[in-house]
Amino acid sequence: MNKPLLLSLAAAALLTTNVNAQTMFERFQAMENEMAELRKEIATLKTQKGESEEAEEKEDSEDKKEAEDSDEKEDAGDKEDEKEEMDVEEEITEIQESISELNKATSGNHLKFGVDYRFTLENLNYKMADGSEANNDAFMTNRLWLNMDWAATKNLSFTGQLAYNKAFGQRSGASTPASSAFEGFDWISNENAYDDTLRVRSAYFLYRNNTFIGTDVPWTFSVGRRPSTNGHIISLRDDDKPASPMGHTINVEFDGLSSKFSFDKWVDGMYIKLCAGRGMSNAAPKFNSTPYTSVTSANTNIDLAGLIFVPYDNGQYSIGTQYYYANNLIDVKNTADYTQGFDTVGGLHSMTANFVVNGIGNEISDFLDDTTFFVSGAMSITNPNSDQRMLYASMDSNMVATATGESKTGYSYWVGTQFPSLITEDGRWGLEYNHGSEYWRSITYGEDTNIGSKVAARGDAYEAYMTEYLIEDILSMQIRYTYIDYAYSGSNGFFGGTSGASMDMNTAIAFGQGANVVDSAQDIRFYLRYKY
Repeated sequence: MNKPLLLSLAAAALLTTNVNAQTMFERFQAMENEMAELRKEIATLKTQKGESEEAEEKEDSEDKKEAEDSDEKEDAGDKEDEKEEMDVEEEITEIQESISELNKATSGNHLKFGVDYRFTLENLNYKMADGSEANNDAFMTNRLWLNMDWAATKNLSFTGQLAYNKAFGQRSGASTPASSAFEGFDWISNENAYDDTLRVRSAYFLYRNNTFIGTDVPWTFSVGRRPSTNGHIISLRDDDKPASPMGHTINVEFDGLSSKFSFDKWVDGMYIKLCAGRGMSNAAPKFNSTPYTSVTSANTNIDLAGLIFVPYDNGQYSIGTQYYYANNLIDVKNTADYTQGFDTVGGLHSMTANFVVNGIGNEISDFLDDTTFFVSGAMSITNPNSDQRMLYASMDSNMVATATGESKTGYSYWVGTQFPSLITEDGRWGLEYNHGSEYWRSITYGEDTNIGSKVAARGDAYEAYMTEYLIEDILSMQIRYTYIDYAYSGSNGFFGGTSGASMDMNTAIAFGQGANVVDSAQDIRFYLRYKY
């Protein structure tokens, strides 16, 4: 093997072996691995050559002189081969050193960046309970995600994401102070078309290990601004990798911690994940006389604790379950001006389970092999404070005062499928339907649907979409149609009897809220997305 050939192999390793690598750092690392493999192959060839020489010496022992003459010639050739092999090893060492230097100069700190930009054009239409309509024929937004990953060691890494999401140009403003007060609410600050500020959407470190206190249980621990939007199932139509939570019951930005324990060695895909976090901190302002102390006259801390349990996932069939409890949940004060603050109303139990099939049947057809089907069911149970109402109004449809402290149970189910495009090889199309009962409540304000969370709907929601890739998986487009037919009000409100109260359309009209309660909503959305 000569030097030009070796350099050609090295170049091929860099340019072709890692065609799927997304960063030059990954290419350099893969090339280092290629060089290590070449060294192993050379060592193997040496061993095989030695064994072959021993066998030849035994076979030629009867003709010693001839063998000696032959050996002399072979020795000369061997010396030349050994010299060439030494040159090869030296070249490999030099290349490895060069790659290491390039690694240090470019990505030696293991920091990787990614860009995800999306332009969206939407046609929005609302029909109110009193028959009036509201619409926007061409609502345009820019969304930018800047992703960063830092692997300090093989066990410890950091992941962060900065986000920008706003309407084109200057927003004309909201119609009432009540609604504009929540534009920058912490749970959705990066999920709505707010302003031109670049904010932290997620920032957390992740520790992983293959053993947990002496057992063969792989585990992880993480704390920070959580990746808690675009979770399982809802991520399909969003063309994203799923985040940790199950999107049927939680889809908001969140600060907290999690720890995952994998039992995949015993049952395919089995794991348990413990999660906890804080949705509101009861703390005084910085320039108060006692900064950051608890403000006893205001709302107390909102905390959430949950458990994700996946009993089985073999890649084709998976079952997922999730439970959480959130305490001290809020609603806007029952005043003319909602900006005056919140009332603490009580807690919420939430449970969900889903079944997902990635590939229907077993080689029935290529189309079914590449089709995903899912079904998900969920339940919510309120735990109101004794003097508060959760999800129901102070008066019923007959204008009779209702009692406080009553628990309400809600249900929701959701089915859908995603299948290969009917016009291209790589595109993905999907159909989804979900239904929610009168007192159904999810915490899904961060869902990527500008007319409101569809899985939060107390009523019926229908959705169809087609995602097509224009340039590999870097530039894509999507057309999506979402229609929500509300049977009750309050689907996208908070948790009490003010914004979260569940009333049918006739009752809303009787309360004088016919012009403020949405009866149905429609969103026709087109986007172009660059992701690399």
